[in-house]
Amino acid sequence: GPSNSEGAGKVSLLKKVPALRDGDFTLAECTAILLYLSRKYNTPDHWYPSDIQKRARVDEYLSWHHANIRANAPKTMWIKVLIPLFTGQPLPSEKLQEVMEGLSTSLKQFEERFLQDKAFIIGSEISLADLVAIVELMQPVGVGCDVFEDRPRLREWRRRVEDAVGKELFFQAHEMILNIKELSNIQIDPQLKEQLAPVLMKMLK
Repeated sequence: GPSNSEGAGKVSLLKKVPALRDGDFTLAECTAILLYLSRKYNTPDHWYPSDIQKRARVDEYLSWHHANIRANAPKTMWIKVLIPLFTGQPLPSEKLQEVMEGLSTSLKQFEERFLQDKAFIIGSEISLADLVAIVELMQPVGVGCDVFEDRPRLREWRRRVEDAVGKELFFQAHEMILNIKELSNIQIDPQLKEQLAPVLMKMLK
C-alpha cells in the first residue's frame, strides 16, 4: 500500500510498500521482490521451478492473480477496518457484499482453473504461486470473512500450504493480518487521517 514516509520514497519511486533495498539495489512490487529473492538465494527448485513449463504456470497464476484475487480480497480489510479507522465512518454493507461477490467469482475460477484436483497450484509441490495466493486470502479471514469455510477444496489446499510452510511460521507470518481488528482501538494522528482517507477511498473505486 501507499506510504508517506521519506524512507519509502527513497526505495520505491511509487512510494509504496513492500519495497526492497539490497545494498545499492532497490526494488518495488511484491512479486518482483519474491522472484528476485528466489533467484539470488538459489531457493529449492519447487518455489520457482527451473522446468520452463512449470515456471510458466507460476507466471501464469501470478499474472492472473493481480486482476482477480488481489482486486478484491484486500478490500475486505479496507472496508471493515481501515477506512472506518481513518474516516470515522463505516461503509455501507452493500460495498462489502459487492466485494465478496467479486471475490467469490475469482475463487470459483481459482479452484476450477488453477487448483483443480492438484495438491498445489502447479502440481504436487508448493510454489511461489501458492504463497502469493494464501497471503491474499488470509486478509478476509482476518476481518471475519472466512472464504475457506464453505469451500472444502480451498480449505484442504490451505491446510496443505500450512503444512508445507510449517504451522508455526505460517501463523507467525499472518499474525498482523489475523489481528488487524485490533487496529480499530488505536488513536490515529488527525493529520495522517486527513492524508490517507482519500487514498483509501480511491482504492475502492
